[in-house]
Amino acid sequence: MNNPTRVAGEEEEDDHGEVFLDESDIIHELTVDEEDLPDADDGAASDSDIGDEPDDSMHIFTGHTGELYSVACSPTDASLVATGGGDDKGFLWKIGQGDWASELQGHKDSVSSLAYSSDGQLLASGGFDGLVQIWDISSGNLKCALDGPGEGIEWVRWHPRGHLVLAGSQDSTVWMWNADRGAYLNMFSGHSGTVTCGDFTPDGKTICTGSDDASLRIWNPKSGENIHVVRGHPYHTEGLTCLAISSDSTLALTGSKDSSVHIVNISTGRVVTSLVSHSDSIECVGFATSSPWAATGGMDQKLIIWDLQHSSPRCTCDHEDGVTCLTWLGESRFLATGSADGKVRIWDCLSGDCVRTFSGHSDVIEGLSVSANKDFLVSVSLDGTARVFEIAEYR
Repeated sequence: MNNPTRVAGEEEEDDHGEVFLDESDIIHELTVDEEDLPDADDGAASDSDIGDEPDDSMHIFTGHTGELYSVACSPTDASLVATGGGDDKGFLWKIGQGDWASELQGHKDSVSSLAYSSDGQLLASGGFDGLVQIWDISSGNLKCALDGPGEGIEWVRWHPRGHLVLAGSQDSTVWMWNADRGAYLNMFSGHSGTVTCGDFTPDGKTICTGSDDASLRIWNPKSGENIHVVRGHPYHTEGLTCLAISSDSTLALTGSKDSSVHIVNISTGRVVTSLVSHSDSIECVGFATSSPWAATGGMDQKLIIWDLQHSSPRCTCDHEDGVTCLTWLGESRFLATGSADGKVRIWDCLSGDCVRTFSGHSDVIEGLSVSANKDFLVSVSLDGTARVFEIAEYR
């Protein structure tokens, strides 16, 4: 032991400089089998413990160099995925083809949202730099950059049948452009806080937007007219966090920081149902496509499946940490959740049972997306990776 050796971990414990040992400090030398050594942090929870868990993913995308915030699977190409994150980049990559990736450049701040047009031809990326970029999928090239919003983009959505793109901003406005022409069409102003969620109705005739100002606004896309403002009793008392619209375009399901969930009739602007059961901020909501059910997830560590015919909980699915995102698996009775504990779980909403827990991530799950053929579930996490899990058996 000719060179002085620093005692491992000493530097982290305090700031008294490095501690060195030399020959005279050696009392007795032992030969130790590596196998018998305890882990560096035995007994204390740390990142090194994550390594003990199995990794259930069949593909890991590691092209990003920061936290991931958004994911979108192509609606037409079952292998094509887009991800975006805190490294100010988006990437296009393919499931099972580890050597294929295409970088989406040009954002100057985090890529917060991604969405494919319904025909799969175009991809919109929204950034905290206030920019929406439109990408041509066949060439991988930037088609156009759309500006206007004064602050960051919270979400992007496409018209169900055309190349109209909608984006909500932190500056309290919503913008609509024609992506084929790169042309501004309309700006919807009225909210007094960040527009946290929004979408076209599936029939394409109406726009619904939710804001930090605790209101839902219903708009005419063509005229820009604000048809309804839903706010005040019996609606949310704090900012909206998430929104889903029923497949028949009649109902909007919204969740809020105040732990409440409400259902609004889009044509009348009236609150028709209040779903009361959560005790902390709602993070995600979704209508089932083939049953009269809805799902809500919150920071109270619960996923609740609701029977909409009776406005009552069908089942409550307990998690070990907050439920950050959810997605129904196609037309099936199965639903996937992402949690702050880094786990992705599959739930049978008929029984309320967790039928699968996918391990692999080491930090909060920020988004989930299902591949076009329903074989794969892609998750993105604050751990800087995207992971792909096989879900073909849950149909």
